[in-house]
Amino acid sequence: MNASLSRGRQIWLTLLLGTVSATGPLAIDLYLPALPQMRTQFMTNASLMQLSITSCLVGLALGQLIAGPLSDQHGRKHPLVIGFIVFGLVSLAIAFIHSITLLITLRFIQGIAGATGQVIARAVARDLFSGKKLTRFYAMLNTVNGVFPIIAPIIGGFMIRYVDWEAIFVLLALIGLAIAVAVFFGLHETLPTDQRQAGGYRASFVAMGHFFTQPAFWPMIVATGLVYGGLFSYISASTFVFQSGFGLPPQTFSLLYAFNGLGIVVGSNLPARLAKRYSNRQQLTGLLLAAMGVSAVLLVSLLFPANVWLVIGLVLLMVMLIGALLTLTVTVIMDQAAQNAGSASAVIGLAQNAFGGLASPLAGMSGSSYAAMAIMLFVCNAGAYGLTRFQQRHA
Repeated sequence: MNASLSRGRQIWLTLLLGTVSATGPLAIDLYLPALPQMRTQFMTNASLMQLSITSCLVGLALGQLIAGPLSDQHGRKHPLVIGFIVFGLVSLAIAFIHSITLLITLRFIQGIAGATGQVIARAVARDLFSGKKLTRFYAMLNTVNGVFPIIAPIIGGFMIRYVDWEAIFVLLALIGLAIAVAVFFGLHETLPTDQRQAGGYRASFVAMGHFFTQPAFWPMIVATGLVYGGLFSYISASTFVFQSGFGLPPQTFSLLYAFNGLGIVVGSNLPARLAKRYSNRQQLTGLLLAAMGVSAVLLVSLLFPANVWLVIGLVLLMVMLIGALLTLTVTVIMDQAAQNAGSASAVIGLAQNAFGGLASPLAGMSGSSYAAMAIMLFVCNAGAYGLTRFQQRHA
């Protein structure tokens, strides 16, 4: 950790940035148990409801291109505060609409606002840390981040048991506005004025273009996007696979989803524990091979009678590996981005959310079967492994 930060300040920073970076995904996790109820009320089908996930992810992806350059030019703090005020107000507006088209549109705007948390949290961490310290901090950040997938579906599942789905978005509004206040009073600016990028948006887009054209960066950027695509293949399909396909009630599914969230937390901490024995790149290669193997077994299981416990076990292993892989891919990229950390973080977020948005509807093509989800997981892991090997050979 940065020696200039006290232990208490490090803990506060981890908790604050972990919460800030989780708010975009929280906008998805919290309302997942309500999707079947919302589908009935909106009188639509599963694909259109999943499109509300996709539109949020597209917003999260495009929002990176706004928040990243802004934070490099104007500092980290003020873009964060503005982003979460907008996030809170849009979340409140969603609670009062009953049109699937309007829902999809507002979810897109909600994603753009939520992107500020994802991109700037990574940039703040890079402002303060590098090397193994950065790996450890990202692991801690993902641990806090991973708590929300554990508690969010539980909260959402029990909320829809007693109240309508609109209450979930009221809660999201309160969370967004509370974070805006916490950032305003509790986060010091980490990017000094003399280190900010000059030249406006053109210079920022040139910097982002650099990351997409250099062999040291672009394969890993696409690889982290594919890993995230695998994660959202599971997220978008899981509610229909386990509730509609295997017949689990919403509360049971919420607990299962939360347990898998715990798996992500455990996996996110794995790279920090292995750092003394293996480099980040060695870990990345080995864990991608393991992820390919688990997803291959999940594919083969489709040839036999469906077994919910086998699927649950394989999915748990997969999300643990995904948690570790996200920590590793982000660390490898950000550790090379000494300058323009906001732009580098924006490129990561763009790739992750773009691939997540593409994977979500594809994973739902088989309805209540887990066939499409299994295929997407294998394709994403195999693609990420191939790109990682390419980068290691040519960078």
